[in-house]
Amino acid sequence: MTTLRRLTFRFVIFNLTILFLLLISPLASRAIDVDSDSEEDGLEFIDQLIAVDEDQEHDDGGVQQTKSPEAEVWSKAQRVVIELNADTANRIIDLNEFVLVLGYAPWCDRSAETMPQFAEAAMALKGLGSSVVMAKIDAERYPKAASFLGIKGFPTLLLFVNATSNAYTGGYAWQEMVIWVRKKTGFPVIRINSLSHADSFVKRFSTFAIGLFENFEGPVYREFLDAATLNNEIQFAEVSDVEIANVLYPEFKRDGPFMGLVKSEPERFTSYLGTFKTDSILEFLDHHKLPLVNILTEANSARVYSSSIKLQVFVFAEVEEFEKLLKPLQDIARKFLSKIMFVLVDIGQDNLAKPLLTLFGLEELDDVTVVAFNEGFSSKYLLEGQPATSRIEEFCSKLYDGTLQPYFKSQAIPVNEGNILIVVGKTFDELVLNNAKNLVLEVHTPWCIDCDSTSKQVEKLAKHFKGLNSLVFARIDASANEHPKLKVDHFPTLLFYPAADKINPIHLSTRSGLKELAASINKYVKAQSKARKDEL
Repeated sequence: MTTLRRLTFRFVIFNLTILFLLLISPLASRAIDVDSDSEEDGLEFIDQLIAVDEDQEHDDGGVQQTKSPEAEVWSKAQRVVIELNADTANRIIDLNEFVLVLGYAPWCDRSAETMPQFAEAAMALKGLGSSVVMAKIDAERYPKAASFLGIKGFPTLLLFVNATSNAYTGGYAWQEMVIWVRKKTGFPVIRINSLSHADSFVKRFSTFAIGLFENFEGPVYREFLDAATLNNEIQFAEVSDVEIANVLYPEFKRDGPFMGLVKSEPERFTSYLGTFKTDSILEFLDHHKLPLVNILTEANSARVYSSSIKLQVFVFAEVEEFEKLLKPLQDIARKFLSKIMFVLVDIGQDNLAKPLLTLFGLEELDDVTVVAFNEGFSSKYLLEGQPATSRIEEFCSKLYDGTLQPYFKSQAIPVNEGNILIVVGKTFDELVLNNAKNLVLEVHTPWCIDCDSTSKQVEKLAKHFKGLNSLVFARIDASANEHPKLKVDHFPTLLFYPAADKINPIHLSTRSGLKELAASINKYVKAQSKARKDEL
C-alpha cells in the first residue's frame, strides 16, 4: 500500500507539472523535427525504455522486493501519459498541435487491455522525439468532458490536430499505434543513413516497406511518399545507399528505384515489380501484408476481415492441431499468393469461431473443417468429407477458378405429419418449388419478436383451409436453412407461391388480421383455379 501511495503521489505531481508547463508555454510540449541521427538515437532509446525488467529489485529497509511487469508499465505510464479531467481536457487539446486521447472506463475489459499498449506507444513516441501529447480520460468519471471530445464507447482513440478531432483507424498493439500516429503527424517515412541505424531499425520493426532512391526526389519518389502517407499500418523506410539497403533487404539485386516488403515469416522478402503509382503500391501492400496463413486472434481480426482479397479460406481446428496444419497450408497458400487469403481459427475460441461457423450451421465442431468465402459475390463454400491436404488444394483451385458449388446450410430432413409442412434447405426444391399445389410459406427465425404471433395465425389458417386440396401451408426457419431462391430481408415473412408460378411468389401482409389474410389467400387460390379452367 505504501508503494501504491507513493506511485499515486508521484503521478499527481507529474500531471500538475505537465499542466503548469503547458499553461505557461504552449510550445513546451512540441518537439523539433528529428533528423536521421536523432531517429537512430530514438530507436536505441526505445529498446532501453520498453524493456520491462521483471527481475528489477529495490532495497526497502533491507528487504528485496520485485516490481511486477504491471507495476513497471504503470510507472512508465506516469511519466508520459497525461490524465485529463473536466478542467484540463479542453486546455490540453487547445494548447497542442497533436493530442492522442484514449477514452476509457474502469470496468471495461477492452480498456484494460488497451491502456498498457497506449502507455508503451507513448513511451516509444517520446523516444522518437514526437510532438504528440498522449492523454487519457476516464469517460465514466468525466462524462461531460468525454462527450464533448466525442467519446461514445470504450475504448475510444481520437487524434486531435489543432483541436480538430480525427477518428483513429489503426490497430491496438503499441507498434501499430506508433506507426499510425507518426504517419498522421508528418513522419510517414524513416530515412536510414547508416549501417548502425539499419541494424537498430531491423531489430525494432518486424514488418516494413523499404524503398531505394538515389536522390529522394522526382515523380517516382513522390508516388512512394504518397503511398507511405496513405497506408496507416506498415512502417516505410527509405535509403539511398545500396550497402545499407542490403541490411534491410538482403535479396535485392538492383539499383534504385526499388521497393520491397519485409515480413517476419517464411515469405520474408517480397519485391514490388509494378509501376511506381500510389494505388498500385497500396494494392501490393494490402495483398502481401498478411502472413501466408493467418492465425486469427482478437488483435488481428480487424486486419484479416478488412483484407481486399476477396477469396478467403478458413480452417477450423483445435489449437493442438495448428502445428501439424500450418506447414501444409503454407505450401498451398504459396501457390495462391495474393489471390486467396488463408486463416486458421481455434474452434475453442467461441468469440472468434462461432460467428463464422453459425453462417454454415456448424456451431458444434470436433474435427478439422474447411470453409471458404467469396466476398465479391457474397458466397460461401464448405469442403465436405475428410480435409486431406490434396483435397484442400483441389478445393482452393476450384474456388479460384469459380467452379466450386456454393454452400447453403440446412437442418436435417424432418418427418412431416401435421397440417404445416416443415421445410429445410435440402427440401426447399421438392416441397416448395416443385410442389404442384398453391403454397403459403411462413419464413421465421427463433430470435424474431413478431414471428410467434404470425405462426399462430398460420396454424389457424392451415386448419381453416384444411379441406382445400389445392393449397398447402409450410414454414421454414431462415436462421438454420438457406436456398438460392429464398431471398428474405425481414422476419416474419409470408409468401404465397401460385401453383403455376413458383418463381415469383406474392408477399402477404404479416400486419393483416386473420380474416384479411384468409380473404387474400382465397382470392389468389381462386385466381389460380380460374386460370387453369381458362387454359382448359
